[in-house]
Amino acid sequence: MKKKTESSSSQPRRRRALENTLLVIGCVLMIDALVGDKGLLAMLQAHETYREIEESLSAVRAENADLRAEAKRLKEDPAAIEELAREELGLIKPGEKLFIVKDIPTPNGQ
Repeated sequence: MKKKTESSSSQPRRRRALENTLLVIGCVLMIDALVGDKGLLAMLQAHETYREIEESLSAVRAENADLRAEAKRLKEDPAAIEELAREELGLIKPGEKLFIVKDIPTPNGQ
């Protein structure tokens, strides 16, 4: 008779042990899905990095287009070259006079 009692009491223990084991395995899999190498958090971070790189790429492309337009203008327009030489290098044409005007502070600070 004891055998019957032992086997009937061991079945719920086995079942409970199996349920606990499955629960632990499920928790481990869930944690891995959230924080693992290819988990949700890594995917969200990769998506944010991708968005930042896309924005950076767009800015660089716009800057590149501006530089190409300026290079084309400097190749084709002599007035643009003259303007740049005057601004960047402070050059003047022969016969022109250069006047340097300094701001003089007024006595009352205005």
